Parts: sequence; structure tokens; C-alpha cells
Amino acid sequence: MDLSGIISISGKPGLYKVIAQGKNSIIVESIVEKKRFPAYATDKISALDDISIYTLEGDKPLTEVFTSMITKLEGKDGPSHKESANTLRNFLLEILPDYDEERVYPSDIKKLFGWYNMLHKGGYMKIEEKIKTEKEDSAKEEKKPAAKKATAKKPAAKKTATKEPVKKAASEKPKAAKKPAAKKKPAAK
Repeated sequence: MDLSGIISISGKPGLYKVIAQGKNSIIVESIVEKKRFPAYATDKISALDDISIYTLEGDKPLTEVFTSMITKLEGKDGPSHKESANTLRNFLLEILPDYDEERVYPSDIKKLFGWYNMLHKGGYMKIEEKIKTEKEDSAKEEKKPAAKKATAKKPAAKKTATKEPVKKAASEKPKAAKKPAAKKKPAAK
């Protein structure tokens, strides 16, 4: 899942995709409604790929939380952000059991589920992409042992290459010594 270019604008409902950049603004398109309009520098804009959720051990990026939600929901819509705070909190505990309950407010949880459903409706939440990346990762892991053998030979070649310049440097003529710095004149009394 790629959240780059997807933003939230404070004071405006929904999520937007950055389409183009103008002189004093950016052109954004609503993910759900597909309407375009300019967003100005005075608007408070937050990029979704920069947002993370507080956990007891640190922060967890929003992309990882959404990936967990896709897996848990099997690619379906999530609970509505209009459900009770306890229902949403319990669902978030299933997805992210170590989230910091003191620092993540109920309004943040509602926003999280609202964003997930908007992205899902806009076609950005696809479980197929996750399966493809897992297959690619497993294929890369199978190829890694062969790659390690090839890299083991390279350092030995570098050691022999470093010895040769040292021998050449020893056989060259020594360079002239630097001129001593000019002596300072004593200050007049």
C-alpha cells in the first residue's frame, strides 16, 4: 500500500491526492468524489505517510496499521467511524494490541477508521498488493544465500588491490618537505 501523495487538509472532510503543484498552491483531488481544487499554503496539510500511532514501545507508521487492518478484515470495509468509541477501541486492540491508550484519543481512533474506509472506497486498500509483495519478498529471500556467496569473494579481492598501491608508493621518490612558516617579527615597544 502506497500512501505517498495522499493528504488530509484540516477543516475539510475527507482525504485528497496531490495531483499537481502550482506557484502558490497545490492541486488536490478528493479520493472519493474525484473533485479537484487548489489547496493553499495557509491550509494545514498532513501527509498520511508521515503519520504514525503511539505505541508503548515507540511509534507505528500508519501504513503498517492499515496493512494489519486489511489482513484482519480480509480486504473488506472496516467498522464505521460513527460506531461507539468502545467498539472502535476494542477493534484497534485486536489490530494493534500495544497502542498507547493514554496518548491515542477516541477522536484519533475515529479518524483512523474513517480514513481506512475512505481509502478502501477509493480503491487504495487492496489485499492483492499485499499478497504480491509477500511473494516477491519470499522470492528475494530464496535468492539471498547465493548473493551472500558472491559478496564473500569481493572483500578478498579488495585486500589484494589495496596492497599494490602501498608498494608503488614506497618505490616512488619522497616528496619535497614543506617550507617552514615565516617567523613573526617581535612587536615594537
